Amino acid sequence: MEKIRAAVVGYGNIGKYVIEALEAAEDFEVAGVVRRASSLGSSLELKYPVVSSLEELGRVDVAILCTPSRLVEKSAEAALKLGISTVDSYDIHSGIADTRNRLDSIAKEHGAAALISAGWDPGSDSVVRALLEVCAPQGITYTNFGSGMSMGHTVAVKAIEGVKAALSMTIPVGTGIHRRMVYIELVEGYDFEQVAAAIKSDAYFVHDETHVIKVESVNALLDMGHGVNMVRKGVSGKTQNQRFEFNMSINNPALTSQILVAGARAILKQKAGAYTMIEIPIIDFLAGDRDQIIRRLV
Repeated sequence: MEKIRAAVVGYGNIGKYVIEALEAAEDFEVAGVVRRASSLGSSLELKYPVVSSLEELGRVDVAILCTPSRLVEKSAEAALKLGISTVDSYDIHSGIADTRNRLDSIAKEHGAAALISAGWDPGSDSVVRALLEVCAPQGITYTNFGSGMSMGHTVAVKAIEGVKAALSMTIPVGTGIHRRMVYIELVEGYDFEQVAAAIKSDAYFVHDETHVIKVESVNALLDMGHGVNMVRKGVSGKTQNQRFEFNMSINNPALTSQILVAGARAILKQKAGAYTMIEIPIIDFLAGDRDQIIRRLV
């Protein structure tokens, strides 16, 4: 069986874990890593080609986008226009539907497919939420994250002028409400109050209770652990008081990367267009013979 050739676009926390997940998957091979030209020299430890554009890698079946969410659409568009399918972990919930629609027309025009928001939330948690709603069509689902480091929020803070290093922790308050604890190292010469105000007004934080704290060392606080508690209480048919609960405790980038690799497998089985995880049959994310998977899991 010919292996799927996957390119990894971006080599931060997610990119490094994606390489590990690809190496552990028997149906994939790493085509190479795409980085900014200014970062190429810092990747000498990699045993794969490190280039500044997808065109330099020869045959690429799928590009796994490990860039910050605000760069995902641009990266996906560039790959799709080359006829290369993409998968990403775009995590700005309010922008998912519009981003999907914009990429859908580009993907169809160039005969490729894009899977967006294939992390764990949005992503695998989205699938769980959909399944819970199947079980109880009427009701309320509360998704409570953490306690743990939010990679998307942390990256957003790092992009704010005056921030030298950052860590954003998500603290569940309950009923789907969260507190954001943001720890920053400040660039010398910047005013802390102004930087804190910029963080709190960012789209990632503006709707949550957010506390910004200046620290001497962010690295001393780092912990990649995270988790979720999801609860739905609702109605099955006409029967009230149905209650469902889902919990997990995870290493954040490791799980995100595993889902990205599974998504890279799944997206190559779809027609041209853009998709979210709830639109794709769950069996398409699994490796192996379809009949054997059904016998094992159904």
